[in-house]
Amino acid sequence: MPSVAVKLYSVFFKFLLKHRLQNRIQTSSQHSDPFGVTTRPEESVAAANPSFADGVATKDIHIDPLTSLSIRIFLPESALTAPELHSKPKNRSNHEPQPRSARLDSIARRKSYGPPLLEERRSNSCGGGSSVEGLNLMTDGAYRGYSPPSGAKGERRRLPVVLQFHGGGWVSGGSDSAANDVFCRRITELCDVIVIAVGYRLAPENRYPAAFEDGVKVLNWLAKQANLAECSRSMGGGRSGGHGGGSGGGEFKKSDAHKHIVDSFGASVVEPWLAAHADPSRCVLLGASCGANIADYVARKAVEGGKLLDPVKVVAQVLMYPFFVGSVPTQSEIKLANSYFYDKAMCTLSWKLFLPEGEFSLDHPAANPLVPDRRPPLKLMPPTLTVVAEHDWMRDRAIAYSEELRKVNVDAPVLEYKDAVHEFATLDVLLKSPQAQVCAEDIAIWVKKYISLRGHEFSY
Repeated sequence: MPSVAVKLYSVFFKFLLKHRLQNRIQTSSQHSDPFGVTTRPEESVAAANPSFADGVATKDIHIDPLTSLSIRIFLPESALTAPELHSKPKNRSNHEPQPRSARLDSIARRKSYGPPLLEERRSNSCGGGSSVEGLNLMTDGAYRGYSPPSGAKGERRRLPVVLQFHGGGWVSGGSDSAANDVFCRRITELCDVIVIAVGYRLAPENRYPAAFEDGVKVLNWLAKQANLAECSRSMGGGRSGGHGGGSGGGEFKKSDAHKHIVDSFGASVVEPWLAAHADPSRCVLLGASCGANIADYVARKAVEGGKLLDPVKVVAQVLMYPFFVGSVPTQSEIKLANSYFYDKAMCTLSWKLFLPEGEFSLDHPAANPLVPDRRPPLKLMPPTLTVVAEHDWMRDRAIAYSEELRKVNVDAPVLEYKDAVHEFATLDVLLKSPQAQVCAEDIAIWVKKYISLRGHEFSY
C-alpha cells in the first residue's frame, strides 16, 4: 500500500483539484480562446537554463505565431563531445579531472549555422585567423549551438529525439512546470537524448482536438527543422583551401557565416540546437497520463503520414499510465474508482472540460483507444511500452490496449509497479521516490533498444 504521507497528500490534492475543475466547468463557456494557454498561474515553473551547469541545458521556443504552442528543449552536455572522445576518453598525465571549459575548447568546431558571435568577429578582424576551428558559441556560460565535430571517420555524434507530452488532466501542467522539468532532465541524462517537451494548449480554453493537433504540429515542425538544417548546410558549406594547405583543414569565409535561412524579419528559422545535434530518424514519443493519449494520437498520425514526415521517423512510444477510459467499466475501474490523486470522478470532470460541449462520451476516440474502426490498423503502430500503477483505476484499460497490440505482433510490453499510484513517476511530490527513479531507468533500458545505432542495441 502507498505510504501514509502519500495517502494524506492525495486527500489534499483531490480537494484542490475538485475545486479547480468545478470552477472551470462553471466558467468554461466564457473561456474560449483560440490562442490559448499552456500553463496556469498557480503552476510552479522552472526557468529555462541555457548553460550546462547541471549537465543539461534548456531553451524555450514559441513555435506557432497563431497559438500559444511552445516547446522546451533539453540538451545533454554529452552532445558536445565528439564520438571518439565520448566513447574513449583519454587519460590525463596528472590524473586530475579536466575543467569543463578546457574540455569544450578541445573539441574541434567545424562550422556554425548562424552569424559568428562578437568574440569570433573580433578574432577575425584583428587577424587572429579565419579558420573555423575553435569557433566558440559558449558565451557567459550560455550555449548557442554549433555543428558537432567529425570523428576519425567523418561521422558526427547525433542524439535521438524524445517528444514528451506532460500530464495534468488536460487542464493543468506545462512543459516548463517544475515537476516536468525535473522529469525531462532525468530522461535526458538516462537515455542520452534530446528531449523536446511540448507545451500544448490546455482546456477548457482549447478543447479537443487542440492538444492533439499541437502534438502533430510539433512533429511536423521537427521534420521542417531537419530539412531547413540540411538546406542551411548546403548554403553555408563553401570553404576555401580544399584539403591542402592552411590550418584546420581549410579556411572559413566570413560571408558563409551569414548563409542561413531567415524569415521575413531577418531572424534565423533554423534551431541551432537541433540542427547541430538531433537525429530525427530516431524519434520516440513519450506521454504521461493525458499526455500518453496525445502521444498515441501523434504516433497514429506519423504512421498515416509515412514518408511525408521524412527524415523524422517514430521508432517507439512510451505510454505512462495513459488516460484511457471507456463506457463499459473494467475490473480496476470498479474496484479502484476512488483511487489516489486522480479518481474516476475527477477524471470524468477533466474529460467534460476537454471534449467539445455536447460531445461528451467515455467512448470518444480520444478517450477509448479500442473503439471500432479507429485508424490506422494496430499492426502498423510502433513498438509501445506501457507503464501502469497498481492503484490506478485506469490500469486495466491500458493493459487491454497493450494486449491488442501484442496480438498483431507489435512489441508492447507492460511494466506494472506495485504500491504505485497514478503519476507516481511525474507528480512533483513523488519525483524523488525510489519508484520514480526506477521507472525512469526501466524506460531508458527499453527505449535504448530502438534508439541505439545498428550493432549497438545491447551495448548499454
